[in-house]
Amino acid sequence: MLPSQAKICTLPDLLDKVAEWRTQGQKLVFTNGCFDIVHVGHVDYLERARLLGDKLILGLNTDQSVSRLKGPSRPLQDEMSRQRVMASFWFVDAVVLFDEETPYELIKAVQPDVLVKGDDYSIDTIVGHDLVLERGGEVKTIPLVKGYSTSQVVARILGT
Repeated sequence: MLPSQAKICTLPDLLDKVAEWRTQGQKLVFTNGCFDIVHVGHVDYLERARLLGDKLILGLNTDQSVSRLKGPSRPLQDEMSRQRVMASFWFVDAVVLFDEETPYELIKAVQPDVLVKGDDYSIDTIVGHDLVLERGGEVKTIPLVKGYSTSQVVARILGT
């Protein structure tokens, strides 16, 4: 198994890793997204998120979840491909799929120390902020790289 493949987890596997990391005193950061076409904005965001703690856990929307959120023409890459790409980054320590509309139940299970989203969100609109703050954790936003989004990349490819 390649090192990146070892980072792809089922929820039970992830919870075992989380328990181990906690016994080691690691600070756990959580974020989530579709990550359909990875671009420099994603890389910058995720690397900055990882710097907020010791381990970065990434909740990745399943194909069905992406389609419900973004429409029937998405995702452009299947979930297996998206998992492998995201797991290949040094700053991502675990990737787990979730199929729900939001990662609320996943956040509830993981109980991260830090919950992160881009600055296109406010703290009170970040799903799971209540769970993390109740436990004494932090909820943070990270400035996004202007001019980069998957929708913009798709539009450029299509020439629209």
